[in-house]
Amino acid sequence: MLHKEGIIGNFENDIKQHELLIHKVCRMYARLPDDRKDLFQEIVIQLWKAYPGFRGDAKLSTWMYRVSLNTAITHLRRQRTGAGAELLRIDAIHEIPDQEEDARWQEMYKAIEQLNHVEKAVVMLYLEEKPYNEMEEIIGISTGAIRVKMSRIKKKLRLLIKNN
Repeated sequence: MLHKEGIIGNFENDIKQHELLIHKVCRMYARLPDDRKDLFQEIVIQLWKAYPGFRGDAKLSTWMYRVSLNTAITHLRRQRTGAGAELLRIDAIHEIPDQEEDARWQEMYKAIEQLNHVEKAVVMLYLEEKPYNEMEEIIGISTGAIRVKMSRIKKKLRLLIKNN
């Protein structure tokens, strides 16, 4: 069994290795930079609390996505019950190198803002090119249900873009 310093060192290394994953979740569910920082800290706290219970049944990144998404959604619900939070943007998730495509991507991001929490998570994981079986582990929805959701989300996004 690792002593406390070893556990802390392992946790810090795991956070550094998967920091981008946490930042992506923060960008998905928080609009303002300060809110993103707060959410990042909350996610790290929840990961630390859950870290001793990580058994390695799933990949570490899959487990971290699950904890991060659950924490972000809980955080967002708390904010909404307090002060009415705005719909959130995910336009910082991917850098868009081509200026000509920027307008199309902005339309897409505007449409994604209008999705619910689960739909946003599915889209984020889809953009990350996660396989459906890994999405199932992260979100806790069957692969078949995710495929159906993804199909519906695509239709919904097309409609939202068409109507904007």
